[in-house]
Amino acid sequence: MIGARPEAGLSAEDVGVAVMALRAAGATTGAPDWLAPRACDVPFAGIPPRGAAAQAAAYFQGAPLDFIAQPAAGRRKRLLLADLDSTIIAVECIDALADLAGVGAAVAAITARAMRGEIDFITALSDRVALLAGLPVTALARVLKHRAGLRPGARALVETMRRHGAYAALVSGGFTYFAEAVAAMAGFDEFRANRLELADGRLTGRLEPPLLGPEAKHDYLIELLTRLGLASAETIAVGDGANDRPMLAAAGLGVAYRATPLTIAAAAATVRDADLCALLYVQGYREAEIVS
Repeated sequence: MIGARPEAGLSAEDVGVAVMALRAAGATTGAPDWLAPRACDVPFAGIPPRGAAAQAAAYFQGAPLDFIAQPAAGRRKRLLLADLDSTIIAVECIDALADLAGVGAAVAAITARAMRGEIDFITALSDRVALLAGLPVTALARVLKHRAGLRPGARALVETMRRHGAYAALVSGGFTYFAEAVAAMAGFDEFRANRLELADGRLTGRLEPPLLGPEAKHDYLIELLTRLGLASAETIAVGDGANDRPMLAAAGLGVAYRATPLTIAAAAATVRDADLCALLYVQGYREAEIVS
């Protein structure tokens, strides 16, 4: 089991409390293994992984600590598949475009409902894009420059995994304009996303088919596995919204990152507070191995 803090280092007391929590639940524990000042591995046996993470977290009453429990074998993954909006970058690009178009409140309301799984993603996406009709193409560059910065740990996650032989792909129910740029910034091997239809330098309010939604994300993962000759157990996927659930469920380790409750319920692991380097620690990477 990994425990990680977002910025401040873990203390020996934190780890001691986690060990006590595991033992109280009936687990036997091994010696803590410090991967970094803010991440520690605690070997255990005797209780299910998901229950172990919840047991440890309950002892800290909402403190900024993340716990992920998993089998020790096969921790290092050979494929990373990551969602774009609100995962690799902090913003929902469609919401940022909507602000420039003066329809921010209307689009944000649809986005929030879609992320919670209350309405069909493709329908919600089409409805939101329709509200952007007439927006100048230059708005895309403005959002990319001023709003779409990488989340802390994003580049380290991608570059570290690639340096150790993994393949990294970025997928988005958003737009190729942003996916292509962010993939280059973070060092992904490839990307896939939806393509906005343009005419006379403006958005038409439509997307070019085929449209990429939850099932297409899942299918992209399966396509990558087949192309690379990998098993699903060799993959780690990360996302935040309801449309990421099929992808997360199909991966060897699906991580809900600062995610909606619906997504957290579907994922094997949850990161609420730590940066994206947590996805390296959970694979057993040590601080000295991480590309800064």
